[in-house]
Order: sequence, then structure tokens, then C-alpha cells
Amino acid sequence: MMTPLSKESLNVYISLFKGRQDVFAIRWERDDRSGYMPAYDLNWDEYAMHKANGGMLKDFSNKSYSRLTEQRLLNHLSGEEVIGLYP
Repeated sequence: MMTPLSKESLNVYISLFKGRQDVFAIRWERDDRSGYMPAYDLNWDEYAMHKANGGMLKDFSNKSYSRLTEQRLLNHLSGEEVIGLYP
């Protein structure tokens, strides 16, 4: 189990790896491929209906970028998810 980061330690990390706060990337893997894409906030049930009708994420209009939060950074540092920054 990872020792929780103090607020001061998290602030040091944030100052060293500075990027946009309005968007960040998440890592994806499928089959033998992997990469990064912007993290979005969206209604997944609505998107599932869009996809069932032949739509793709790139043409799904009811989405917005997820903001980079302290919790998402903590998830990254604890190994729960892999994120990337947009400088």
C-alpha cells in the first residue's frame, strides 16, 4: 500500500510537471495497440446509444474535456490510472 501524499508533496509534483489544467490525456489499450487520448466527461449511456447507431467518439457532440484534478493526479501516482499532460 502506498503512503498517502501530503498536500505539500502533491504541490511539489504539480510544480514540476506543469501542464494544462483544462484537459489531460488518459492511456488506452486495445488488442495490440495503445496510446493516449483526451479524457472526456460525457453521459456513457447516451454515448452507447450513439455508438450503437454507428457513431464514434470523435463525432459525439455531447462531451467536454475532463479537468485535471488533484484526485486524478493521486490516482496516477498510486498506479490506479495512467495519465499524460498537455504542456
